[in-house]
Amino acid sequence: MNIKKAFITTLGTAAILGAGIFAGTTSANADVRVTVKSGDTVAKIANQYNSSISAIEKANNLKNVNLIYVGESLEIPNATSASTTSTTSATTTPSQSTTTTNNTNTYNAANTTSNYSQQSSNTASTGTTSSASTATSTSTSDSSSAKAWIANKESGGSYTASNGNYYGKYQLSKSYLNGDYSAANQEKVADAYVSSRYGSWAAAKAFWQANGWY
Repeated sequence: MNIKKAFITTLGTAAILGAGIFAGTTSANADVRVTVKSGDTVAKIANQYNSSISAIEKANNLKNVNLIYVGESLEIPNATSASTTSTTSATTTPSQSTTTTNNTNTYNAANTTSNYSQQSSNTASTGTTSSASTATSTSTSDSSSAKAWIANKESGGSYTASNGNYYGKYQLSKSYLNGDYSAANQEKVADAYVSSRYGSWAAAKAFWQANGWY
């Protein structure tokens, strides 16, 4: 009878010890300190650590429970350590993933903006160059046309046409030609004369049309 009683007492003690170890593993509470991350609120932190908003507010003397800052350190009273470990693991991974994704998106957006700006700049530069080339070409064409028009009016286009003191294709004063009646000199002197007097052959033509000479 004594042996049987001792055996039952031993089994009861072991059962109690086992229950104590199990309870300690799953519900050991302690005050912990956490650092506020982007997106955190007091309610969210309280839920993660099985605490309460009022307990966190009181432990940290918060003036406004709805206003906390990233990087701020908060004391969490009676936090469940097992829940803390699980929560920390769960929140760390998405945060790293989000950071990587945001960095990638920012990099891609920056590259897209840079490429677009460069393309726009190249397009604008090409457009400007084309416009300038077109304007220059048009101006040259107009000048040549006006020059030929005046030569035809003055001499019929002949480098040897003579009319008293005027000579050549553009009927320039012989003193301008300085004794050199070559075609090359006539062209050179005519260009210099028109440039200094009218600025362009087109302007010289307009003057001729208005006055019958240039």
